[in-house]
Amino acid sequence: MLTPLPQTAPTLLKWAWQDIEPHFDDLAARNLSAQNVNEWLADWSALDERLSEMYARLNLAKTQNTADKAAEQAFDAFLDNIFPKAEAARQKLREKLLASGLEPKGFEMPLKRMCASAEIFREANLPLLTQEQKLASQYQKIIGAQTVQWDGKEMTIAQLRPIFQSADRALRDRAWRASMARQLADRQAINDLWKEFLSLRRKIAANADKPDYRAYKWQQLHRFDYTPDDCRTFHRAIEQAVVPAARRIYERRRERLGVSSLRPWDLDVDVFGRAPLKPFSTGDELKAIAASIFKRVDPKLGEYFGTMARESLLDLENRKNKAPGAYCTNFPMSKQPFIFENAVGLHNDLQTILHESGHAFHNFERYALPYAPQRMVGMEFAEVASMAMELLASPYLAQNQGGVYSDADAARARIEHLESEILFWPYMAVVDAFQHWVYENPDAALDASNCDAEWTRQWRRFMVGVDWSGFEQEMLTGWHRKLHIHEVPFYYVEYGLAQLGAVQVWGNALRDQAGAVANYRRALALGGTVSLPQLYATAGVKFAFDAATLRDAVSLMERVIGELEVKQ
Repeated sequence: MLTPLPQTAPTLLKWAWQDIEPHFDDLAARNLSAQNVNEWLADWSALDERLSEMYARLNLAKTQNTADKAAEQAFDAFLDNIFPKAEAARQKLREKLLASGLEPKGFEMPLKRMCASAEIFREANLPLLTQEQKLASQYQKIIGAQTVQWDGKEMTIAQLRPIFQSADRALRDRAWRASMARQLADRQAINDLWKEFLSLRRKIAANADKPDYRAYKWQQLHRFDYTPDDCRTFHRAIEQAVVPAARRIYERRRERLGVSSLRPWDLDVDVFGRAPLKPFSTGDELKAIAASIFKRVDPKLGEYFGTMARESLLDLENRKNKAPGAYCTNFPMSKQPFIFENAVGLHNDLQTILHESGHAFHNFERYALPYAPQRMVGMEFAEVASMAMELLASPYLAQNQGGVYSDADAARARIEHLESEILFWPYMAVVDAFQHWVYENPDAALDASNCDAEWTRQWRRFMVGVDWSGFEQEMLTGWHRKLHIHEVPFYYVEYGLAQLGAVQVWGNALRDQAGAVANYRRALALGGTVSLPQLYATAGVKFAFDAATLRDAVSLMERVIGELEVKQ
């Protein structure tokens, strides 16, 4: 008789391969038929949920404290002793289901994804994929350990961010230089790690009989609805429709600051000399503000966030040795999402929790789907869930709408958000175009100086209006500071595509907030049971790469910015 599956997280974390393997063997041994396929899928889902949650909890512990040796060892033990064996066992189950010819209801897209994954699976890649995750952990450790001495106090790079909003330009300059100097000190370490990443990825692609790593990654990411050429079309559309708007934003900032040229340390300060928006001081205050806003957006979404706050599913405040960035992870066995953030009291931190909560709500909505493979969603739509939530929540930032700001400060926050989203598209294009170059030119990319040169080329193509003269080394190593390039290659264009979808959701909400939120939630609840264009259509928008759609989005954003200008 099989040992029962773990039902609690503490029990789950004690799971060893000898406890897991019999469950895979049982599933592999069963005869599949139309009569029992649903039961078989339910049992496989229950097993997969536990493995996914085990990974998520071990990874969370490691990122919560990158100096915690025990957490690192536990995560590495999972990668060494469970991950490769579980992947091999999953492959057998995928092959079994595909060979059966059975097509369970609601399984068209999951079967398509399984077929793509099965085709590129190679047992020889399992230890390489494990090693890739360990290299990502090394990158996190390098970044997580970066601190500076500031006025006699040790501070993380993230903790310097509030100083970049100081009205004292000389102080901003000094803080920016200090952070850049510390990051440049790790230049060689990151370059060395980069060579390991690239060499490993070339082996993975070759093992999978793919002509290059991009072809491998495209299939691994289940990108069925667009191609690398579509990405290039998107880059050109951004160049045509967004870069001129970005130039206008930077020029307006330069004029209002009264400076001859806009420098990198001038990008976060308020142009009217107002103190930085500081909506909260503690993580608990941030939770309370977000909870109030979500109740206004939609009562059910408010309930979801309340559950996360009550059940300690939020780790929000920055601290030394905490991994960089923010993310929402998923505990599928427990049917709970978890939000990780590095908040230091800025408005951007409030914006981040709105974003990551969109991912959390996506998880809550798709938990109702019966089988784990149905809940897998491409990031091209998963990021619509998060980016649209930032915009859907924006009317409720003001105190008289349940938020935290005066009307003037709420207008200011919304202007900053909309401007930052316009400015994001060109930066996204730099990151995505850079990654295409890397994997089209893998020999050249092994030399970090060539990567520096390509980053510079793309930067000058898309990033207009900011003067980096005298700081060329800081500019050309910008690819060092974009974790996606190192840890999750090719995962970045999704943000640009999703932002275009999210702006369309918001445009609908300006006409009918309740209807737009209802369509948004309907799309979230579909999980990965339909294609990307169908998900977008359910949300009331279109999946697009063209300049015309981008121009419409930018025009809407600039119009609203103009309306808000008179209120701040």
